[in-house]
Formats: sequence, C-alpha cells, structure tokens
Amino acid sequence: MEYTVLGSPGDRRVTLFTAACRAAGLPEPHLVGWPDVLRGAPLRIPPGTLVRVDSPGESPEADALLRGPGDPARTGGGAAWHAAFTAALRRVGAAAGAAGARLTRDPDEIGVMFDKRRCHVRLAAAGVPVPAALPEVTGYDELRAAMDAAGERRVFVKPAHGSSGSGVVALQVAPGRIKAVTPTALTPDGPVNSLRLRTYTTEREVAALIDALAPDGLHVEHWLPKAALDGRPFDLRVVVVRGAPTHAVARTGSGPLTNLHLGGARGDLAAVRDLLGPAGFRRALDVCADAAACFPGSPVAGVDLLVGIGGRRLAVGEVNAFGDLLPNLAGLPEGPAAGLDVYTAQINADREALCRT
Repeated sequence: MEYTVLGSPGDRRVTLFTAACRAAGLPEPHLVGWPDVLRGAPLRIPPGTLVRVDSPGESPEADALLRGPGDPARTGGGAAWHAAFTAALRRVGAAAGAAGARLTRDPDEIGVMFDKRRCHVRLAAAGVPVPAALPEVTGYDELRAAMDAAGERRVFVKPAHGSSGSGVVALQVAPGRIKAVTPTALTPDGPVNSLRLRTYTTEREVAALIDALAPDGLHVEHWLPKAALDGRPFDLRVVVVRGAPTHAVARTGSGPLTNLHLGGARGDLAAVRDLLGPAGFRRALDVCADAAACFPGSPVAGVDLLVGIGGRRLAVGEVNAFGDLLPNLAGLPEGPAAGLDVYTAQINADREALCRT
C-alpha cells in the first residue's frame, strides 16, 4: 500500500501523516502540492497509489490562489475559495483516475462539507440532530428580521464556506442591548481574523460586522447553550474513520467559541463521560457516526458535537472534511483504534479496507 498526498509542502498535516506512514513500514507518500494543482501544473500521480486529499493548510501561496491575492489573515473570500477548491478537487480526481490511482475521499462530498448550508440540509434530511437553521439572509437587517420572525434571541452566524471559526459570530440580542462575540476584527481594510475573541456591544458595530461578512453567504442557526466543564463551555470533536468513532477531544472555552486555536483548551474527556454516563457517551458517539454516514464516500470526518446544558441534548454543529489534525491524542479505548494516533488509525483502516476488496 502506498499513498499520494494532496497537501501543502511543510504543513503539519503532511508531516504527521508522513511520519505515521514511516512508522507503519510504508513508503514515504508522494506529495502533490496544492499550489501546483491550483496553478494548473501537470499532475504526476504514481499508478496504484491511494490518493489522500488533505487540507490546503496554512500555505499563503495556496490561500492566494484560492481566494485571490491579499492578506492571508483577512476574513472573507469564502465563495471564491470554495469555487476554486472544488474545481481543483475535480481535476485531481480525474488525474487520479487516468493514472490508475484511487482517490480516498469523494470530491463532491468534501464540497458539501465546506458549504455549511448544504451540509446542514443533508444532516437534517437524514435525521441527524442539528440546531434549527434560519432562512438565508444577505445582511444585518434581514438577519434581525429573521431572528424576530423565528423568536430567536441568540444565534450563531457562520460564513457559509468558512473554517476554523473564521468569521463566526455568536450573537445575542435583548431590548436595548446587543452582544456579538467573534474572532473577527473590523479594520479600515476590511474584516480580519484576529485569532482572539473580541466583543462588540453596539448595533452600529454589529451591523457593520454582519454586512461585511454577508457577501460570501451566511448560515444562521439556533444557539444551543453548551454544557460546561469546570465552568467552561465545551463541545466535542469526534473523528470517525470508516464508520467508527476513533478519537474524541473535549474543547473548552472561556466563551461561546471553543476552537482550540482561539484560546480554547482540551478538557477532561473522563469528566465528559461522567457527565453523560456510559449510555449517554455511547449515544454521543453514535450521533457522530450517523453524521459521518451522510458522507459514505468520505472515510474520515471530524464531527463537531454540541452538548447541551445537563448533557441531555446533542446536536451536530459541523462535519469537517479535514477535522483530524489532533496531535498527541490516543484513540478511544472502546474503539478500533485504542491507543493509536489519528493518522495511524486511518492507515490501518485503509489496509483493512484493501484486504476486503
């Protein structure tokens, strides 16, 4: 078994997966760089390899080719990013087929995962619990009207094609008051992902924020109040590999956004087990498996599971095509990857799948 990896040179994902291949006694993967694909360079994919599609990662060059030139820290450009990204995936898929190689992830499904509106519709249609969504809005005035019509006072506003919490706004309103928590900073050059949470408390600021994010499309959903660990709200990132939940991490935050790179921290998973109880924790993993099953051509998915106050309500916030960057995390003891890192778990699952074919 040998891999070709579509990734960005030097990216942590590529480095960690390559190390896992070496540890498994496999040849070092052949790398096809995202910048080369996006520039339209000829693609050399060795015949017979498994083509692993990974994230463009933190490559400024790939970002400029996907969104257009500009500050990589800027928020926005998601619609252009998604169009260029999905077109590139289709090109890689065609090249893999022509080379006699096999893509391990379905390009169309990855495209749906990177469209929060379509992903939400797919999950809801399959009966997976998700927060209620509001109709699509094109700006702040429409957002407030939609909130009023739905009787919502607390919502999450997400860029339709965003990732890593960029551009997400946790918005709550009350008579005479408004509060928006977001990593987005408003600058004279436009919105920027500041990588730290900030709070806006005037309607003028919040309206400017929402209107700046709206041109790329917005997904708005009910704010499910989260359960807490040691006074910190938390959710779960659960990696599902070929139908089985293999790894889970509790992400805690000081506010409504729990992304680890935005000041969140890994919480005590044992405390989550205690909160939910054995049956409740099993149910949480089952919900994540059901969410991943909505993408049968994608053997790996990172599911963000919201846990309501008291641990009784569960809802899937997102399904992430590249949600497996969880270094130094051992597999769940009750899963098929007990004690293994997330990339070794995927390599073993690929081996088993090949043996069955």
